Amino acid sequence: MTRSTRRSRTVALTATAVAIALGATACGGSSSNSGSGTPGKGGTLTILNKADYDHLDPQRVYTTEGQSMDQEIVRTLTGWDETGPKPKLVGDLATDTGTASKGATVWTFHLRHGVQYQDGTEVTAPDVKYGVERFFSSDINGGPPYAAQWLVGGADYKGPYQGKQLGSIQTPDKYTIVFHLNQPVADFNETTTMTGWSAVPKAHDTGSTYDTKVWSDGPYMIKSYTKNKELVLARNQHWSQSTDPIRQQNVDEMDVKFGQDEAAIDQQLKADAGTAQTSIQQWPIAGSDLAQLANDPSLKSRYYKIPAPGINYLAINTTRVKDLRVRQAIEYALDKTTARGAFGGSAYGDYASTMLSPGIGGYKKFNLYSANPAGNLAKAKALMKQAGNPKPTMSIAVENTATEEHFADAVKTALGRIGITVNITPIDASNYFSTVDNVKNQYDLTWVDWIADWPNASTVLPTLFDGRLIKKNPQANQDQSYLNDPKVNALIDKAAKMTDITQRNALYGQMDEQILKDAAVVPLMYMNFSEMSGSKVGGVISDSIVAEPSLVHVYVKH
Repeated sequence: MTRSTRRSRTVALTATAVAIALGATACGGSSSNSGSGTPGKGGTLTILNKADYDHLDPQRVYTTEGQSMDQEIVRTLTGWDETGPKPKLVGDLATDTGTASKGATVWTFHLRHGVQYQDGTEVTAPDVKYGVERFFSSDINGGPPYAAQWLVGGADYKGPYQGKQLGSIQTPDKYTIVFHLNQPVADFNETTTMTGWSAVPKAHDTGSTYDTKVWSDGPYMIKSYTKNKELVLARNQHWSQSTDPIRQQNVDEMDVKFGQDEAAIDQQLKADAGTAQTSIQQWPIAGSDLAQLANDPSLKSRYYKIPAPGINYLAINTTRVKDLRVRQAIEYALDKTTARGAFGGSAYGDYASTMLSPGIGGYKKFNLYSANPAGNLAKAKALMKQAGNPKPTMSIAVENTATEEHFADAVKTALGRIGITVNITPIDASNYFSTVDNVKNQYDLTWVDWIADWPNASTVLPTLFDGRLIKKNPQANQDQSYLNDPKVNALIDKAAKMTDITQRNALYGQMDEQILKDAAVVPLMYMNFSEMSGSKVGGVISDSIVAEPSLVHVYVKH
């Protein structure tokens, strides 16, 4: 899933992979600032964000900030309990984690009784069916592709707005929902932790404007929402702790303020005065501040470093930069030390040479290009010479933040040394992914980051490099390199049918190598995300699934 300046694809991890991904040190449940004793009740938590959410409509959310916020408003069929040493898959709207039958091609979930929306009506299985059917409407674009890929008949279904239903989602009674899949999916109940697998009551669906009108069945509901300015959440009086194994309802309100500069937010939180004491950020600390704040012992109790099973990378548009030698020259020319410096240096993450990150099933260690992270200029120049010494001008898309603009400058400088002129196109951070994911807006180079939806290569490589999906998802294309390599596509199809995990992982490693042979992307860093809160914020859990500080148990100290 993506994350804005930490956008990664949706991420969700299996327990074992989480343990591997996080190592022994970062597995803690509640962070050290949660204090002892019972959480305080009441008060307002302020959330300081540089930009608005791309979406809050649960079927359109595909960023980690949006997913994290939606956890307060909507409930999903399954979810992650992250209070223990590692994430545990649990039933959320469902009573348990579902039952697979017919070789994991049929999945059945039973809903809890008595879960209520903000108006006191009960959440039912037909509401979940309707919610999932919204994924298929062209008005509701941008979300993850799994429903369309896996549900029988999904390829031809166009959503519920013309009164048509999808037959492969059945609701034999008010509390039972059954999904019929076109292939075995052993971890389908991890997919259903994502926000789109949630209930939308038809009577309150406002279509493409649902982002600002999401109808709550979680602990908080939208009180007011002025796009790009402020979102205020208030308690949902009909939410009941007895039906919710994941969330608490400690604060009275959550007040999200958008539009301040990243560094200004960092400085406010560091200073810890006034409302900053009861504030937290959801977007990472600015690259210019990270090294200093990461090493400040006085901030330790309210600094969260969350390893993300994901990758920060530069996509090279293979349909615009057609010469393989030029793409390979870019691989060698890029100076990853200055690129990483823009994001905050070593605290941000280790240098990457693969698209799969360590800890994800399928990761294989290899490096096809420069052993030195600063690049290999001689090799890059030699490749440009073989290509006939072109002097191309290329566009690079980045978010309009200081961190990313510094990154773009680093790319421009590095490629300038081999005769490539780079024009920087900064795009508003709140619309960044919806802009670059639309095939009408193509750039030569695009900054992207991606987090596995759950810790398996199946939620990274097929989503990012299956060239056949470009045509299928013209407004939500994740293949920013526009790679459509028959070799990669064949490996994707082969892996999808394999039930032996070890053999499937070996194929994903092969696929990763083929993508790098195509020089379709420059992997930059395997990411950590770092955020801060004020000193009076407690109960924050490091959410390793979406690489965010989770607010599901948050409270304000009085």
